[in-house]
Amino acid sequence: MPFTVDAIAAQQVQERLKALHGLIYEIEKKRQQSEHGLNAITKFQNSQDDKTSYHYQQMKLKGLLKTAVSHAEQEEDVIRKALQKIIEIRNIKNERRIQARHVDNKETIRRGACMKMLASSGQTLPLFVGKIGEEPPPLCGAIPAEPNYYAKVGDMVAAFVKVGEGDGKDWIVAEVVSFNHATNKYEVDDILKEQNQTKRHTLSKRLVVPLPLMRANPETDPGALFPQGTVVMALYPQTTCFYKAVVNKVPQTHADEYEVIFEDASYSEGYSPPYGVAQRYVFAIKQKTKQT
Repeated sequence: MPFTVDAIAAQQVQERLKALHGLIYEIEKKRQQSEHGLNAITKFQNSQDDKTSYHYQQMKLKGLLKTAVSHAEQEEDVIRKALQKIIEIRNIKNERRIQARHVDNKETIRRGACMKMLASSGQTLPLFVGKIGEEPPPLCGAIPAEPNYYAKVGDMVAAFVKVGEGDGKDWIVAEVVSFNHATNKYEVDDILKEQNQTKRHTLSKRLVVPLPLMRANPETDPGALFPQGTVVMALYPQTTCFYKAVVNKVPQTHADEYEVIFEDASYSEGYSPPYGVAQRYVFAIKQKTKQT
C-alpha cells in the first residue's frame, strides 16, 4: 500500500527527531569536553610557580588554549547541526500545511487560534547566530529584503489590502499563495479567514512586505534592530493589522520583544500605552502609494 503524503511527512519528521535526539547527547559530551578544557586552564594558571620557566609556562598555556578552542568549535558545530534539524522539521510541517491547504480549500482559522498561532510564530522565529565576523543577512530583524527578493509560497508577509465594505486599506498579516514573475504580482491570503470564506488578494509586489525570517540577537548584532525612536509599522496586539508606531524600547536579550507606542486617537494623548511586539511583526514604515 503506497504511503500517503501525511505518512511520508510524519516519517521525515521522525527521522529528523531521531537524529536530533542523538545530536543532543553529542552536544552534552562536547560541552563536558569544553568544560574540562577550561578547568584545565584555570588549574594550570593557579598552580604556576617561580621554579617553572616562563617559556615552558607559555608553551603549556598555549597548548591548553588551543585544545579548549578546538573543543568549543566542535561543540558549536554539533549545536548548529541540531539547529538545522529543527529548521528542517519546521519546514516539513509548513510544507505539509501548504499542501493540505491546496487539497482542501475549506481550511479556516478562528480568531482565537489565529492569535495563538501568531504569538507562537513570533516567539519561535529562528535566532540568527553568526560566526565571528559574519554579518546578519537580509530579513534578519530590521534588515529588509533585497530589492529582487520575492517571498516564497507559505511565507508570512505584510500586505496592503482593502478591508471592510468601504475604500479603506490597511496593512494586514497575510500568507503567500503564489508569485507571478511575469506580472510582478503576488496572490496572498488573509491570515485570518472567516469560516467558509476565503480572503484572497492579488497585489503588486510593492504592496507586499516580506516579514523577518530570523530574529536578531541584541547582544551580538544590535545594528540589526530598529533604534529607539524609529517610526515603524507594528502588529497591534490581538489583531492581524499593522499600524504606525514608535519604538520606545529596543530588545535587550534574544528573548525580548520591542516595546512600541502606537498612534491611537482613542487615547487623549494620541498614543497608546507601550505594548510588546515580536521582531517578526515590526517592519520599516512604507509611504502609501496609489493603487495599481
